Amino acid sequence: MAQAGGKPRREPVFADRFGLFAECLLTGVWIAVSALGVVTYPAAFAAGARHLRRRTAHERGGLREFVADFRAALRGGWAVGAAGWAAAALAWVDVQAVRAGLPGGPLVGAVGLFALIGLAVAGLRAAALWAPGASWRTLLAEAGRRTVRDPAGSFLLVGGAVLVGCCALLIAPLAVPVLGAVAAAAVAVEERHRHR
Repeated sequence: MAQAGGKPRREPVFADRFGLFAECLLTGVWIAVSALGVVTYPAAFAAGARHLRRRTAHERGGLREFVADFRAALRGGWAVGAAGWAAAALAWVDVQAVRAGLPGGPLVGAVGLFALIGLAVAGLRAAALWAPGASWRTLLAEAGRRTVRDPAGSFLLVGGAVLVGCCALLIAPLAVPVLGAVAAAAVAVEERHRHR
């Protein structure tokens, strides 16, 4: 909106930041609904992250653009989602080995758990950079390198995931909108890494 002098009117900082927070919560609901397809969660996070990137760049976009991005991300994202569930199943087998008291079980369990966390962080980082036409394989390879080379950013994303888990344990309905905050954290971590 322009003022009489032709300059764009700026929103107060508090209103702008609160609006972004509210957009994160709404995006979390969109992500949760889109991820109900079990293997669709990478595409849902990618569409959510792209929506939040548009919002922070002050570009127009809403539910229609989110759905279009989700459909585009789903083309290769469903395979990433299936691979993520396979990795989670392997981590569950590792946990069962630890519980059964197998020799070397605790070491295998710890390695499996750290690998699963690393894969989840790489997946979030890849989703944060997704754009239509991008190859999930290329995004994941680059995100895997950044996960290792930028441990501070990776720990920030682990903290966000822990926050969602705590919210789900304490107040289950709060975990749904907080998913948008995790997507926003992934976008912020990637922006931070890009400007280093």
